[in-house]
Amino acid sequence: MNNSFFNRKFVIQGIFIAIALVIVARLFYMQVIDDKYLLSANNNVMRKVIVYPARGVILDRNGKVLVQNEPVYDLMVTPREVKDIDTLFFCDLIGIDKADFIKRIQKARAHSPYRASDFMKQLSATTYARLQEHLFKFRGFYVQNRTVRNYPDSIASQFLGYIQEVNDRDITRSNGFYRPGDYIGASGVERSYEELLRGKRGVKNMMVDALNRPQGRFMEGKYDTLAVTGDGLVSSLDKELQMLGEQLMKNKLGSIVAIEPSTGEILTFVSSPSYNPNLMVGREKGNNYMKMLNDETKPMFVRPIQASYPPGSVFKVVAALTAQQANVINEQTVFFCPGGYRYGGGRAIMRCTHVDGSTGLIKSIKMSCNTYYGHVFAKMIDGRGMASHEAYDLWREGLLKFGLGTKLGIDLPGEKPGLVPTSDFYTRRYKSNKWRSGYNISLSIGQDAMGITPLQMANIMAIVANRGFYFRPHLIKAIGDQKIVKEEFTEKVFAGVDAKFYEPVIEGMSQAVNQGGTGAASRINGIEMCGKTGTVQNPHGDNHAVFFAFAPRENPKIAIAVFVENAGYGGTWAAPIASMLVEKYLKDTITLPKHIQDRIYNGSLLPKPKKVIKKEETIKKDSSSAVEKKVLQSTALDPKRKEPSSSLLVHHSQVRR
Repeated sequence: MNNSFFNRKFVIQGIFIAIALVIVARLFYMQVIDDKYLLSANNNVMRKVIVYPARGVILDRNGKVLVQNEPVYDLMVTPREVKDIDTLFFCDLIGIDKADFIKRIQKARAHSPYRASDFMKQLSATTYARLQEHLFKFRGFYVQNRTVRNYPDSIASQFLGYIQEVNDRDITRSNGFYRPGDYIGASGVERSYEELLRGKRGVKNMMVDALNRPQGRFMEGKYDTLAVTGDGLVSSLDKELQMLGEQLMKNKLGSIVAIEPSTGEILTFVSSPSYNPNLMVGREKGNNYMKMLNDETKPMFVRPIQASYPPGSVFKVVAALTAQQANVINEQTVFFCPGGYRYGGGRAIMRCTHVDGSTGLIKSIKMSCNTYYGHVFAKMIDGRGMASHEAYDLWREGLLKFGLGTKLGIDLPGEKPGLVPTSDFYTRRYKSNKWRSGYNISLSIGQDAMGITPLQMANIMAIVANRGFYFRPHLIKAIGDQKIVKEEFTEKVFAGVDAKFYEPVIEGMSQAVNQGGTGAASRINGIEMCGKTGTVQNPHGDNHAVFFAFAPRENPKIAIAVFVENAGYGGTWAAPIASMLVEKYLKDTITLPKHIQDRIYNGSLLPKPKKVIKKEETIKKDSSSAVEKKVLQSTALDPKRKEPSSSLLVHHSQVRR
């Protein structure tokens, strides 16, 4: 029994000794071997400084800088540490008054008395240099180095976009990656490539003394982490061509999109009016943003991908191609043009600007004959041995393959699909599916409810240049040091029309420019450019001018679409702009007559400021609208008729040059 007692005694003693040894060993490890506890113990003399990475630089296709970074300095404060400072001297150094100082301190204290927060953001280099010399005198304050964007040439603002501070929603969606005060891409390429451009934050552990003076890195930087710079991007833009495009569109509303057909790379992306992207940097950014937001010309509206217009006569190129593929017409098909296309039993006419007589496919493109395409549309909808609404669905399907009525997938946020109305749209409008081609005949010349974006217009030209296919238009051609190209931008997309059907259309486009057609004013010596003009009816003001083209005819290097709002004829404004850009890109020169160049450079087509309508004018206008509405209701279509009521048949004005 005694042996048993002594055995238990030794066992218990052994347990206590083992526990003591473990504790001693742990203390030895914590105090001698593992530095992290020493790090914790020294928090009162150490400051964790976030090292923000530089965002990736964006270059043009030739390696020229479009966006770079410049240093700024955020003044940070930890409110509980602010003691015994010369407030007036401090305010004088950074250019504020005492009331502003108190307001900022109160805001920081409300955020947290114990954590550092912004006191003043983006100090200039001059202010920082003046402050840095005396910073040790102001306990609780220190400077955080940051970088912001700088745009050396102030171009391509809608393409490049801008950055802004994250909000609560951004922080939540990032699963904690972002913290208050971080920047994030808000629009343009800055937004769509945010995860690549932003880089990765680092941390620097700095020792400071009681006077807030740096004493070097803690443990020689053993616990620091390096910031990783964001990936650089090589854009597809040609900087010189972009600058020229923006100059040509100065004081005009509209868009220019130019694409390299063999790759889908966008060479020029002009949205006019534009704005200086440097206005979206710095402490005045908020005020500048509100001014632009309230600007009637909408400079922040990305017209190439968000504005949807009736394409007008440029649509005839697509109409000719899809009709050939459907075996409705061929190169030898001829229609007689007496000066317009009659429909609705001859009661209405869609006019041409002159009498073209017997017109074949090539001539119809060259002279932009409305009559020809009225007949083509009627054969596509009414002459295929099926119900018109079913034939219309087939017609629409052909357009969708050309990228109309759908997003093309450009690497920018906010792209709009445009509109190619469905057959149901017209069935609802006319309350019957018995409608025929006369009900929406203006679709034949790119009017009615159809709407396409300037990007889609340029892409049509890329398809024609390639004789039947395109690569998805994109603005970034390479990512990072490895020059990575996104796979989706290397895939061919076919437009559904056989290559053999493109040649007569291309011949017509060539003659339109080079043999006295509607685009003759845009002819370039030594370059066979194939193009098509358009004048788009605008119910809200002057007609829009359109021109799209590609060049040269063989082995094309550029496909371009120019859309100038409220400018009238396409051959007068849009075509010369396209001609100058194409020649500059292919030959690095411009030979267009100087008087035409001067007219384009100096012309102003901006709308007049809106008139303030007085109360009595508003009442009068409302009364007129009510009368007009009653007239329309009284002339509603009879769904039993085979054609629209004669009172509603529209006499279309010219939609061609």
